[in-house]
Amino acid sequence: MTDNRARVELTLLGQTLTLRSEADPAYLKALAAFVEQRVAALQRSGVRDPLKALTLAALEIADELHRAREEKTRDAGEVEARLGALVELLDRVAPDPPRRP
Repeated sequence: MTDNRARVELTLLGQTLTLRSEADPAYLKALAAFVEQRVAALQRSGVRDPLKALTLAALEIADELHRAREEKTRDAGEVEARLGALVELLDRVAPDPPRRP
């Protein structure tokens, strides 16, 4: 059995993490850079403890993900409702022609 996962080293807050993943290494590095940027922003705003900054960044990112998922679900529901209303309107305007035997 071969392991197709690439080994990727990431550095977060001075700590090196070695991951095995099928994801593109550049993508994983971009994610780590994103987290580092969020932590740095929190540190600039006064959070001095790196662990607290990392925890707050994780909570902020999780909140954004949760809100995006809720919005996607809400938008999908709105699209479904609008399509249903459109089909209903079309049925009223142009009903199905009678079927021939």
